Amino acid sequence: MDTQQEPRKTFVVPIGPQHPALKEPGHFEITVDGEIVTAATVRLGYVHRGIEKGVEQRNWAQAMYMLERICGICSHVHATAYALGVEALAGVQAPPRAQAIRVLVAELERVHSHLLWLGVAAHEGGFDTLFMYSWRDREMIMDVLEGLTGNRVNYSCNVLGGVKFDVDDTQADAIRRAVDFLEPRTHHYLKVVTTDETLIGRTRNVGKMTFLEAETLGTVGPTARASGVPRDIRVDSPYAAYPDFPVKTITATAGDLEAKFVVRIQELFESYRVIREILDKLPAGDLAVRVKPRVPPGETVSRVEAPRGELFYFLKSAGGPNPDRVKVRTPSLCNWGSVLATAPGHKLADVPMLIAGIDPCFSCNDRLVTVRRRSTAETWTWAKLRQYGIEYYR
Repeated sequence: MDTQQEPRKTFVVPIGPQHPALKEPGHFEITVDGEIVTAATVRLGYVHRGIEKGVEQRNWAQAMYMLERICGICSHVHATAYALGVEALAGVQAPPRAQAIRVLVAELERVHSHLLWLGVAAHEGGFDTLFMYSWRDREMIMDVLEGLTGNRVNYSCNVLGGVKFDVDDTQADAIRRAVDFLEPRTHHYLKVVTTDETLIGRTRNVGKMTFLEAETLGTVGPTARASGVPRDIRVDSPYAAYPDFPVKTITATAGDLEAKFVVRIQELFESYRVIREILDKLPAGDLAVRVKPRVPPGETVSRVEAPRGELFYFLKSAGGPNPDRVKVRTPSLCNWGSVLATAPGHKLADVPMLIAGIDPCFSCNDRLVTVRRRSTAETWTWAKLRQYGIEYYR
């Protein structure tokens, strides 16, 4: 009698690019042995809208409104990164009041983004009550932003050289009331995500990533800070009014999904503090300075802290009325490797939570061509990236 056991079979479970569980198209291949994930890969690039090329056909002012639409959730921070870069090339600086308003709207946008993420992540974990509560509270921030800028999503607050909208006493009072309401609600959410047994079962010790792994994979934002990496552009390289209104870097050490919940919720308290401080100490003065239609030739890099992490803009001017090159690197692209590296060893049902844990934006990160190297002489970087499941296509 042959007692030799047959080798266990593994199966590849495809998810996407069109799938009812995905809000945007991305293609995942999850290799499983039974219910346990043994490998994971992702292919992106389904939502390349040609924005970077499109801005080359528009003048410096028009380009801002296209770049704002890279992401609806963090449209203001895209416009801020672009405006700061153009102002550096033009040799001008926005007035202090404009810089403070930029930071005010950025922190309101961060609250909006984190509350939205909290609801989505809770929904992926089957906690729809938390999803509905957090999105109800998010409406208050969207109403405040609408009252301030006239828009609930793409705020169009920035102009080259400053901002469009001022903050009067009525609007300041509305913002304070919203923050005063949200702060105790946020304390409640922090208690829920750290004590609810159902949610803890889906997040604690799930997707653990050490400090060294977070550094090796180049993660940014709350994804990195949840593993103890103190990486925050607002602190490391302050911009706009952050030198006058400094923030504290929020970190955790567990590196799991629960730590990502805790970091993002604790960041809300820091945003509330900064918002109140700006309203109390808003500098007087003009809202904008003039930027000439033709920007002097040169190159610059602009870095800001989006809700998901570091947002990187490279701008090049040839001295004409249009940008010669605008290159955008968004934080989602940096964080995908952490999902693929931590998925093996977990159950297939944990994969949606792991994906939601980085707060991904497919439309944000789809802006480059990837290449699969077929030669045998691969560099360490390519081999290491492929080890973590990031595939390169030619």
